[in-house]
Amino acid sequence: MVKVTQWQLNNPKHAPTDWTNGAFYAGVVAAYQTTKSPLILDSLMALGQRTGWKPGRRYDHADDIAISQTYIDLYRLKKDKAMIQPTIDTVQRMRTVPGREVRKNGIIWWWCDALFMAPPTLVKLGVTLNDPAYFQTNDLLFRETYERLYNKTEHLYARDANYLVNAQGEGKKESNGKLIFWSRGNGWVMGGLVRLLSELPKNHATRDFYLTNYKEMAERVVSLQQADGLWRASLLDPEAYPGGEGSGSGFFCYALAWGINQGILDKATYQPVVRKAWEGLNTLVSAEGRVGWVQPIGADPRRNFSAESWEVYGTGAYLLAGSEVIKIKW
Repeated sequence: MVKVTQWQLNNPKHAPTDWTNGAFYAGVVAAYQTTKSPLILDSLMALGQRTGWKPGRRYDHADDIAISQTYIDLYRLKKDKAMIQPTIDTVQRMRTVPGREVRKNGIIWWWCDALFMAPPTLVKLGVTLNDPAYFQTNDLLFRETYERLYNKTEHLYARDANYLVNAQGEGKKESNGKLIFWSRGNGWVMGGLVRLLSELPKNHATRDFYLTNYKEMAERVVSLQQADGLWRASLLDPEAYPGGEGSGSGFFCYALAWGINQGILDKATYQPVVRKAWEGLNTLVSAEGRVGWVQPIGADPRRNFSAESWEVYGTGAYLLAGSEVIKIKW
């Protein structure tokens, strides 16, 4: 984890507050919590100082508050309100001023990736500020996305409304005739559920809704793991994109390992799956610490990737996975 973290910090790729770094720095925080490396903590503090602790410029876009998860985690260490005040202000504006996303799409979190970006930020704020209003906002917006994108038969999320099939069976499908369920998109959702459930009070009225969603997805995802321990970019058409994909696989490994550690998932059933996934993920890491076989930025499985393909969110997924795998009592 230290090697992978240092390689990625030495090879930045995007603006600090970009959504890609929201996922990466979530992994860096996990690496710090696991290793207690002062150098990793220094890099996290440097991020906040460089950005002025501000999220992205789009106040109503989930991607632009993904980085705020890291700010909140650092605030909990340092107790400096300046670290989270810009996030509080941004979320307050999102809650009170309808923006472009709602006007254009009807709901604010209209793509499934958003469920990793925004819900953990809102729930972390609610816990940090002892303000359940943030939980209520998250419940409302998450449920909208769930009702639009979650397939209650397949127990997977469509990436967005462009990948839904109508009552007549018309819509985008894979070459084998199956529906398109994107590995990374569903990995984002499961990772987001883990990060939400890790924070949400045990007695919160809607906790069972999230827990049920998580368990259904976990059971389905396990059935789609391939022999090398990894998942393919298109979950229901693995032959179409044969390479094991690093980012989706990393998020699935993270989410399943967390469930074992929390006693939510049956250890006998899920631990072999996680072992295979972690072993598979480590075949993607180069000698210098680069996580390869990561699908480039996109919205569906149709992006070519190889051992040379890397992205910061792939590194973040790997670090999150490692932070939970290391806790399992093997």
